[in-house]
Amino acid sequence: MPGYIFGAAGEAVSGTCGRKQEEAEEFLSDCFATVCENLKEVRAYFKEEGADIAGMSSEDLAEQAEVFALPDGRYLIVEA
Repeated sequence: MPGYIFGAAGEAVSGTCGRKQEEAEEFLSDCFATVCENLKEVRAYFKEEGADIAGMSSEDLAEQAEVFALPDGRYLIVEA
């Protein structure tokens, strides 16, 4: 299954993911990270976490320090 491997500098490198989906999600959870399909999901994530994002545009959300755009259009959120 195509996926992304994250290097030491945090860059996403395209590759083959040998882990099952559940294992990958558990790994991200253990690292306090999650992957969102789009900015709508990023907004929902921050709301669920109780972040004060009222009045923030989608562009503002995408520019947050803990949000990383992935090459396939998804977003990686790493809790700071």
